[in-house]
Amino acid sequence: MPSFLLFSFVIGYFLLLLIVAWRTSRHSNNDSFFIGNRNSNWMLVAFGMIGTSLSGVTFVSVPGTVGDFAGASYKAFAYFQVIIGYWFGYLVIAFVLLPLYYRLQLTSIYNYLHSRFGSVAYRTGALFFIISRTVGATARLYLVINVLHIFILKDLGVPFGLTSLVILLMILLYTFEGGVKTIVYTDTLQTTFMLLGLVVCTVYILQHLHLSLGGAMQALDAKGFTHIFNWDVRSKGFFPKQLLGGMFIAIAMTGLDQEMMQKNISVKNVGDSKKNVLTFSFIMVLVSFLFLLLGGLLYLYSLSEGAVYQGHQLMLNGHGVIGDDLFPTLALHYLPQAVSIIFIIGLISALFPSADGALTALTSSFCIDLLDIKNKPGLSEQQKKRTRMTVHISFAVLFLFCILIFKWVDNKSIVNIILDLAGYTYGPLLGLFAFGIFTKRALENSWKITALCLLAPACCYIISRYSAAWLSGFQIGIELLLINGILTFGGLWALSKPGDGEARG
Repeated sequence: MPSFLLFSFVIGYFLLLLIVAWRTSRHSNNDSFFIGNRNSNWMLVAFGMIGTSLSGVTFVSVPGTVGDFAGASYKAFAYFQVIIGYWFGYLVIAFVLLPLYYRLQLTSIYNYLHSRFGSVAYRTGALFFIISRTVGATARLYLVINVLHIFILKDLGVPFGLTSLVILLMILLYTFEGGVKTIVYTDTLQTTFMLLGLVVCTVYILQHLHLSLGGAMQALDAKGFTHIFNWDVRSKGFFPKQLLGGMFIAIAMTGLDQEMMQKNISVKNVGDSKKNVLTFSFIMVLVSFLFLLLGGLLYLYSLSEGAVYQGHQLMLNGHGVIGDDLFPTLALHYLPQAVSIIFIIGLISALFPSADGALTALTSSFCIDLLDIKNKPGLSEQQKKRTRMTVHISFAVLFLFCILIFKWVDNKSIVNIILDLAGYTYGPLLGLFAFGIFTKRALENSWKITALCLLAPACCYIISRYSAAWLSGFQIGIELLLINGILTFGGLWALSKPGDGEARG
């Protein structure tokens, strides 16, 4: 299919988002931007959060994990171990964190750290969120932008840097005014198209291979693609490690993340917000399994078309079809044109939720948590809006810089990078919130808190790097986040005083 035709669908989709943004951002103000006036419909938030959580990583990278290739942390359906852990993490969010956030009527969830420990812990938590979300969001963005560039815009002579700049400008345009109020609706639209892409591609391949759903599972099982549980204690993929790691990653990357919670606390009341999380968690597990199923079907399809393994690389007519290359290569070169168009629409639907919510949440956190524009005396509403817009644009520039770094580093499985980085950046947040919720100890409002939160990830890096040598081949995997949180918790305990704090959990 001509690249220009595919790109026209990207432009058409963006224009649709602009129309939605224009409709939803009329009469908006700073409160609309930050928390949607606390008037969001919980069903829309739950559905839209699927697109934000899955993003381009699930759409492109997760199907690619099914194949057996060198250096992969997940093979066959092993990634589903993490998904099971996610579900338990969402239960903690619904029944522990959300009641806390609503009781304190938070705009930024890191205000909890201020009320519990003081300004240093508060700003430290916000800083770690900003680092975590910037790295995670740009990794997700890079994945999808790279696919769009390689398969569409490169043929039109557009360089990667310009591709990234144009897409970020698109995102800026439709999030500039409405913020959360707009994103609740655009995320719903984008999730719909992303799931449409998943269903259409799955149904087409099943029909092409003349398989029913049951027959597909049997064919996948015969190839060894349906294996889920890993019981090798020393492996990074050991099931209990994946379960615990997935649980705490969900707690940290959703429950302690301003982007995700900003949408949850925009719902009218805590009861509806709980319904949102529980509904979202069920659909998330189902959709993640379907993406793994699609990955297996894509490998079966490529093998039926004559693909052969060359070492750990699967080649089809000179194209590498393994890891993150699998889905886009087959969809754009080997599937019918109609399916290619639906894939592109699904792909860009996975792209925009990765960045629009992140830009909005980062802007909110920086303005509220670090600049404190809501409480600055003498600052007019117009001045606050000008500051917010300046910060919004600045984060878009930072996103561009980070995307270019990911392009320079390059990796065939972004999902592994994101989970690894989350272990380092979200660990201190996990330790801070756990210490505040589950103890009554008090902390001195000093720089030692920030120093400790920087030291814990550094120690985790050393542990991760040398664990195999120190522990007879035992490898630290996704559970690194939990180790990081425990180190932070232990350090905070050592710095604290007994009996003076108030437990607010």
